[in-house]
Amino acid sequence: MSDEESRHPNISEHGQRMLAQLREHPSAPIYRNQSGHRLLPGEVDRARALEDEAVRATIDWQPNVPPAWVKSFVERCFSASPFYRRYGAMPRSFTELPTMTREDLARDMPYLVPDDIDIDRLINFRTSGTSGHPLLMASHPLVAAQYLGYHKRALRRFGVTLRHGRGQVGVILLGVQSICFTYVSITPTMDDSGLAKINLHPNDWRSLDDRAKYLEAMNPEVLAGDPISFATLLDIDPKLRPAALLSTSMTLMPALRERLEERFGCPVLDLYSMNEAGPIAVLDETAGGHVLLQQRMYVEILDDADRPVAPGQRGEVTLTGGFNFCLPLVRYRTGDHASLERRGDDLVLIGLEGRPPVKYRRHDGRWLNNIEITHALRPMPIVQFSVHQDASAHIRVDYVAASVAPGDVERALRALFGEETSLQVSQVDSFDRKIIQYTSALPGAQA
Repeated sequence: MSDEESRHPNISEHGQRMLAQLREHPSAPIYRNQSGHRLLPGEVDRARALEDEAVRATIDWQPNVPPAWVKSFVERCFSASPFYRRYGAMPRSFTELPTMTREDLARDMPYLVPDDIDIDRLINFRTSGTSGHPLLMASHPLVAAQYLGYHKRALRRFGVTLRHGRGQVGVILLGVQSICFTYVSITPTMDDSGLAKINLHPNDWRSLDDRAKYLEAMNPEVLAGDPISFATLLDIDPKLRPAALLSTSMTLMPALRERLEERFGCPVLDLYSMNEAGPIAVLDETAGGHVLLQQRMYVEILDDADRPVAPGQRGEVTLTGGFNFCLPLVRYRTGDHASLERRGDDLVLIGLEGRPPVKYRRHDGRWLNNIEITHALRPMPIVQFSVHQDASAHIRVDYVAASVAPGDVERALRALFGEETSLQVSQVDSFDRKIIQYTSALPGAQA
């Protein structure tokens, strides 16, 4: 089997034409990587069924009352996952189970994968580490395929039903980074419609004018990205009328959302999503907050002592369950804070504090995306780090990593920011449980 066949098993002729269209258009970007859905023929039908279930399912549990499926889920975790077997016997009460954090995932990812997962079907991808713990994440083609169902569920709240199919480009994912993973693919559950991840950074284009030309020629039904890439999209100003924009990874400020909705004439969805758990909730102001999306995800709100708080009180968002069967989560503390209430048919996270995008200013006045700092430090085995730029443009970096010298961190960051940048790097033993990784006191730093 060729590499192309392994990435797109059983690809149709129109699917092949779509890949060629995405790659070979005269204004196409430089695609630096390769990817694909990797769904086997029988798995495509299964993915469609899971999509339909995600869109139609009800979420009927009450805050602080674990739904019935949680017991069997935890029992399977204790039986099949080496990580949870370390806990010993199951406690009688769910709330007696210990919590876990992203640091546990960074340290013990292989031990979380259940014993009965077919290793040959695993896919692994590296997260950017916006919360301080870059991860090599365990996943599976069927897991990746399920994102679409929860996106469809979120879109349905805003009156949008996806219709892309044969010969159409369904989704283009946007990034803005000096180095970015970019690729073309197809979506078999939507009749091999097109999917692409592109980088709007000038490094990936032969001509800056090609960015608008390519987007207009592909005419995607949905654009997905983060607030930084959408701000860049506004500057590029392509003539597009997508059905929706999906913003993930970072907090989307209301003013930017309003500008995007006015410019592109479509709903802009603010999704609370993370690589560990997929799409968790979508902001719906009529519901008063972020409405939960996953029918097999139990959400607790915990205090600092791992105790559930009363409905309506603030605490840390903590997850059990999810659709990534390669990464079962039991009481996973996300580092994000909100209160949780049932409002009619919805369970709603109120006042969710996510991770805001931050820009950093070089000594020559140019701005850098915070993700570029993550990329600069990626080659080093750093467990956790925080970066702050004060009002005088001085940058302070604190990090946890026993085997990394401060001089190595400093050299990597000076290569990014310039030798003349005011920079202080300190190695620390640990952080408190909650850190805000990227912060700045400079005007204009918030996207």
